[in-house]
Amino acid sequence: MGMDTSSRPRVAMILAAGKGTRMRPLTLTTPKPLLLAAGKPLIEWHIERLVAAGFQKIVINHSWLGEQLEAAVGDGRRWGIAIHWSAEPEPLETGGGIMKALPLLGSAPFLVVNGDVFTDVDFANLSLKSGKLSHLIMVTNPDHNPKGDFTLAHDVVDQTMQPDGERLTFSGVSILHPRLFDGCGGDESGVFPMALLLRKAMDKGLVSGERHAGYWLDVGTPERFQTLEGDLLSGRAGKLSGSRQP
Repeated sequence: MGMDTSSRPRVAMILAAGKGTRMRPLTLTTPKPLLLAAGKPLIEWHIERLVAAGFQKIVINHSWLGEQLEAAVGDGRRWGIAIHWSAEPEPLETGGGIMKALPLLGSAPFLVVNGDVFTDVDFANLSLKSGKLSHLIMVTNPDHNPKGDFTLAHDVVDQTMQPDGERLTFSGVSILHPRLFDGCGGDESGVFPMALLLRKAMDKGLVSGERHAGYWLDVGTPERFQTLEGDLLSGRAGKLSGSRQP
């Protein structure tokens, strides 16, 4: 059976289950997605842009202080979108978290966005290429990841260094097909990293990619969070369609 890639994804998942340990003390009593960037919770920037891009449903996983997140965001009614929650008693890592949420995500390809990145990637124009199981948005290597993650060559993402390829960093934005998770369950706890599945798919040539040249920031430390705040207030964070500029 072939994969249905006739339309762009209309279901998205925001990954928000991390404990935010690198952001302490800011995250000791507040989950990282609710930290205010230019007066707005980080997760709301994502939600607004996904709504503007035409997504009809958002699934959000959570663990650390997740009840605060659910109480603050709710069911999506105020944005005119359906928001569903996938609670994890303990974080399942990216792979385990997505797999647990698969029943909420449906049978078609879906968009995944790391809750702790900030970018002006155009969510409305991303699609999964025919015959692929994953499509990764790649960015220029930041100072904290100088060697990059994977190689992009001719729209194909690979683990090895291709002679005509470019070593880049995975942005935390991707489109995944549920079939990527076939036969996968991790250990008994359900915990497993997403990189494990992606590397297996890369070995089979099933991962495509594209380079994003616009704004991108991994909001992983208090210092980078301050950088984001300044970039938003100054307009350096790019044109964030669907988001109210502060």
